Amino acid sequence: MLRNLLGASRYMIIIAVLGSMAAAVTLLVYGFLEALQLIVTTIQSGEVTRKGAKSMAIEFIEIIDLFLMATVFLIIAVGLYRLFINTNITLPEWLEINTLDDLKTKLIAVVIVVMGVIFLGHLVAWDGQTDLMGLGIGTAAVIGTLTWFLNTKPKSKPTEKDPK
Repeated sequence: MLRNLLGASRYMIIIAVLGSMAAAVTLLVYGFLEALQLIVTTIQSGEVTRKGAKSMAIEFIEIIDLFLMATVFLIIAVGLYRLFINTNITLPEWLEINTLDDLKTKLIAVVIVVMGVIFLGHLVAWDGQTDLMGLGIGTAAVIGTLTWFLNTKPKSKPTEKDPK
């Protein structure tokens, strides 16, 4: 009985899957609405100055950051679902997740991109007075450490497919 209960307990992960999916959808819809509002506002103003274009670029970078965060939540949802609920879902080759290490690798890769985009946003918005050196060094250190982690951890062995 305990064995069956523990085996069925894996379905509790559906809570995390649904929560992650809800977060991903919310961020995607919010980012889309923000982009749409920015486009409409720009068209309605009828005039874009160099300073205004820089401000608009900063806002679009922030919107891209929302989309990337949504991607993180989506990868978490898909990965947890595949690992705990149903291994037979069809995923693109680049998103194949067969182990918890595969999921961590995908997440770390997206986190690196998100950190780069966040730093880019700070760089584009730079007013010449704030110190970007500390932020840049800190961001580079974390990205470098995560990259080192990805490249030095043992690769998971591919699972052999049944030739039938």
